[in-house]
Amino acid sequence: MKTKLHLKIGIVLLLVVLIGGSCQLHQLNKEQKRPNFLFVLVDDQAPFDLKLYNPNSILETPTIDKLAQSGMTFDVVRHMGSMNGAVCTPSRHMIMSGRSVWHLPPSAEFQKQTSPHALDSMTIGAIFNNAGYKTMRTCKKGNSYPGANRQFSVVKDKTKRGGSEETGSAWHAKQVLEYLSEREATKEENPFFIYFGFSHPHDERNGTPELLEKYGAVNHKDKKSLPPLNSKQPALPENYLAEHPFFHGHVNLRDEDRVRGVWKNRDEQTIRNEFGREMACSENIDIQLEKVLQKLDEMGELENTYIIYTADHGIAVGRHGLMGKQNLYEHSWRVPFIVKGPGIKANTRVKGNVYLLDIFPTLCDLAGIPIPETVEGESFKKVLEGKSNTLRDEMYGVYCGGTKPGMRAVTKGDWKLVKYDLMDGAVRQTQLFHLGENPNEFLPEHHKKGKMETNLANDPKYADKVEELEALLLQQMKYYDDPYRLWDQESSEL
Repeated sequence: MKTKLHLKIGIVLLLVVLIGGSCQLHQLNKEQKRPNFLFVLVDDQAPFDLKLYNPNSILETPTIDKLAQSGMTFDVVRHMGSMNGAVCTPSRHMIMSGRSVWHLPPSAEFQKQTSPHALDSMTIGAIFNNAGYKTMRTCKKGNSYPGANRQFSVVKDKTKRGGSEETGSAWHAKQVLEYLSEREATKEENPFFIYFGFSHPHDERNGTPELLEKYGAVNHKDKKSLPPLNSKQPALPENYLAEHPFFHGHVNLRDEDRVRGVWKNRDEQTIRNEFGREMACSENIDIQLEKVLQKLDEMGELENTYIIYTADHGIAVGRHGLMGKQNLYEHSWRVPFIVKGPGIKANTRVKGNVYLLDIFPTLCDLAGIPIPETVEGESFKKVLEGKSNTLRDEMYGVYCGGTKPGMRAVTKGDWKLVKYDLMDGAVRQTQLFHLGENPNEFLPEHHKKGKMETNLANDPKYADKVEELEALLLQQMKYYDDPYRLWDQESSEL
């Protein structure tokens, strides 16, 4: 009897040990499970469209707000710039490759030159594939980086800028939801990298009927009339102007001349209606994002997923008398930026000073993947970990898609310098802003009373600051291999 009893006790103890060991192993595996990534990229969204950056905005985005509350918001993230009127093209090349603006494949400037390039295999999709991730993307088709897009295992790209489930943002969400359901059905255990791109709020901003009604907007199509004013429409932005003080240097630019519903109009009715359309499209993006986050939660994957929300660049929509993104004002040079994920302290906010080209190395860092030698961006993991408030002190920007050499900008601290060398020397302007005192970059044409709420470049009091930033701008242009020089810089012969 004792022998049998001891045998039973021994078996029970062995089972306890085995089960306990199995639980510990399961817990260890769970702790060692590699993180997933959901990279959300919207098309043409100024940070100031969101309440997160502009408390006066009437745009309702509860999902994005919740994301910020559970993660980290970056105040200053910029796209570096463009040598192409389609600013989104070099911007997306920078995101995918981690390369700076003047070191991109030819397809960044010459959009139809899409033959394979050596850099293609060193982009996000390829690198994460090689590291054992399952990669998927959905986004607009065109004005992107085709060589990098092809590296994803699953690609569902179409341009969807309509106002229905099948023709608008819901289509992109559907592709992600179907992909996640397939993973669930096949019990896929490898981590995922999902590039969740939208075609909105880029024009034509055809929102859903109910959201257009909410923001008092109509899809205006008649060149001979103006859209009606509606009390539900957003107010004009604070830095609205009926026209820019000088020509911005890009002749026949589509965004400034030919966007349906706007064309060359900058009157209050047109701009408020267009902002209403912009917000209708942005709220729909928020709704679609919620569907995907809910699915991840149901699958038990949400807490182990890094979620990055951003845009390829900002957009003017009447600010400073401009409509497009072909400028270096903050509304167009900056982007919204939120990161939520394992180890990131909830409801935190940092300055940032990050470029979009820093995303790639950071994602590699978070995934434990070696950063490719081709990458020029810097990882901002230390910022996500709360070890630093900023990644760098100075930032450089360029728009060279119109007449050459174009526009250049540099920032240091709260100071920002912008220079224009356009129309074969016919337009040469310098702007100096103190973004702490003048975050809206008000110009004399805005008639503000604050001493620093204007362009300070011509004020003798700030001559030393202009000189300091001009020297910094030239240094940055050299550092990033800018092929041009402005009229008051050294010779353009490099």
